[in-house]
Amino acid sequence: MKLKLFYILLIFTIGKIAAQEKLEVFFDFDKYDINMGANQKLLDWVASSKNIEVQKIYGFCDWEGTSVYNDSLSWKRVQTVHDFLKERAVKIKSDYEIKGFGKDFEQSKIQSENRKVTVIYEIIKIPEPKTKEAILLEELNAALKTSNVGDIIKLKNIYFFNNSPRLLPKSKPVLYELLCVMNDNPKLKIEVQGHICCQTTVGEYDVSISRARAIWVFLIQNGISRKRITYKGYGNTRPVHPIPEKSPEEEEDNRRVEIMIVEK
Repeated sequence: MKLKLFYILLIFTIGKIAAQEKLEVFFDFDKYDINMGANQKLLDWVASSKNIEVQKIYGFCDWEGTSVYNDSLSWKRVQTVHDFLKERAVKIKSDYEIKGFGKDFEQSKIQSENRKVTVIYEIIKIPEPKTKEAILLEELNAALKTSNVGDIIKLKNIYFFNNSPRLLPKSKPVLYELLCVMNDNPKLKIEVQGHICCQTTVGEYDVSISRARAIWVFLIQNGISRKRITYKGYGNTRPVHPIPEKSPEEEEDNRRVEIMIVEK
């Protein structure tokens, strides 16, 4: 009765790990040292299996010998394989499971198939590097989350043609991230603010206004209500750095588009 219950539990255990990967290596009769064939199989597996983590190591024996002897032999086989993997820096889960089944399992009629160690492992999924778009969206959401009404958030990586309100194609990701934020936060109302660099005076054609309007037009054309967005050009009245700027980096900081939180 106990043996039958053991088989049921073993089947249940195997069923639970069905989604995991499995490696089996076989031993010589009455031996627990790794033979040439098992050694090569393990080496090939270690070399070809990247980003893996060992979850379980199970040892088995054939039906020759006493249960006590085979229990001990199966544990020694487990330990041998464990040490082999450890020496080669294979990642083993901190609370990994080890078992020596001896000969108390459903045996194959072929004796050599019962003298084995089974390694259960998982392939660790390495997260894909975040795209620039994902990073921009995270930054914009983080800035919005911590902002209050009246706070100003700079839109990074917004680029225009020289002295023009025409957006460069590489600005599109930022615009779509702003659109996502507006869609995800239906109570959010903003003022789009344009700024210029390099000029101590501003002529009739203030490009800061038309640049702010370009952002406004994009949002309106993509379904955002006019009631939620206004725009304004501030020319050179709010420089980050004194004009004339001392470097291209200072010019870039001054030549910017920002959003002010009006309501959230």
